Amino acid sequence: MLEIDDILETIGMIDNQHLDIRTVTMGISLLDCVSDDIGRLRDAVYDKIVKKAGALVDTCEEISRRYGIPIINKRVSVTPISVIARSFSPEQTAQLASVLDRAASECGVNFIGGYGALVHKGMTAGDRALIESIPEALSETSRVCSSVNVATTKAGINLDAVAQMGEIIKKTAYLTREQGSVGCAKLVVFANVPEDNPFMAGAFHGVGEGDCAINVGVSGPGVVSHALKSAPEANITEVADIIKRTAFKITRMGQLVATEASKRLGVPFGIVDLSLAPTPARGDSVAHILEEMGLERCGTHGTTACLALLNDAVKKGGAMASSHVGGLSGAFIPVSEDAGMIDAARRGTLVLDKLEAMTAVCSVGLDMIAVPGDTSASTISAIIADEISIGVINNKTTAVRLIPAYGKNVGDEVSFGGLLGRAPVMPVHAESAEKFISRGGRIPAPQNALRN
Repeated sequence: MLEIDDILETIGMIDNQHLDIRTVTMGISLLDCVSDDIGRLRDAVYDKIVKKAGALVDTCEEISRRYGIPIINKRVSVTPISVIARSFSPEQTAQLASVLDRAASECGVNFIGGYGALVHKGMTAGDRALIESIPEALSETSRVCSSVNVATTKAGINLDAVAQMGEIIKKTAYLTREQGSVGCAKLVVFANVPEDNPFMAGAFHGVGEGDCAINVGVSGPGVVSHALKSAPEANITEVADIIKRTAFKITRMGQLVATEASKRLGVPFGIVDLSLAPTPARGDSVAHILEEMGLERCGTHGTTACLALLNDAVKKGGAMASSHVGGLSGAFIPVSEDAGMIDAARRGTLVLDKLEAMTAVCSVGLDMIAVPGDTSASTISAIIADEISIGVINNKTTAVRLIPAYGKNVGDEVSFGGLLGRAPVMPVHAESAEKFISRGGRIPAPQNALRN
């Protein structure tokens, strides 16, 4: 039974510490929409999304009013489009992006994910067509998000796909140059991608999923930071315990919303993703949590150790609070979306190499990082290869969401607005990796992939 102190504590978290449900995402399978006629496929995709998700926004708003819990985003994810569009040209495939955008607008959701491909071992003609269409698709839509999985621990790294994604990111940046190259903020490259992730831009509905599911992503960096602030003399073991207890409370709220949304919509409950997702608002920062642990500024020596503790404690606390934890689940470090990260990057304490080291122990990877607009495609591919290697060798999800901000240089800032925030343009190494990237082929799977 809930005690009055628990209720008052939760109200305080919501009112003063930025506690919210970051997203309720409905995953929808499009496998039954497959057709060799592009017109029929477009109609079937639109009709199914609108039929399944038409009541999503209103339902979430009713839940929010009833329980007093802010639900910030309502989203949809679908089967990777390359799976259902195997026989079409890039131009025809891009038409499906317009259909997704129109369906998302009709449903009132802010983003729809799944315009992507799984190419960790090779590419089909449909995969190639979709990847080639990404720049056009993201430049001509406002709600569509794209993800491409280029590696798994089991298969190794598809270096051909990594090389191509560098070119795709550059083209996307150019086509959306009038908006700060924002198209790249809706494009993420993965290793070991999860099939039930509710967070954008990497959300899609995996082929192993059912027809439809409700996945919820929680938040709460401000709550964790506040809890640590109230225990300034705690030793590091006590710090871990505080974080675990706090993550438990945050995840229980996510479980409540997920269960209620599932019941009202008549859709199976999928997972709760217990990631700490920051925002640009002051007091809602993962970097500030690390600084509460004793760092003068995020990015200095000790940052990776603090982040490892945070990520582990969040997973342990959250896993006790929900029967079905999935997605990414841990701590996010998106530079443009975290006020503390922005400040550390501006001051030069947080640099790209340090961020790469941090991704070895956090949930995702190099996320929402702006680099100079004249960064070469091969350098972008090399950054992707480095990050993806961390995921493959360590059997974890890693990802890259990099924005080569067209016309911007180191020291400039690019603004994306809303939850996407703003990012200082960070330097990259000047030395070339073009010969390495141009070798192509596939980097073999590591020894630890041989587990059968």
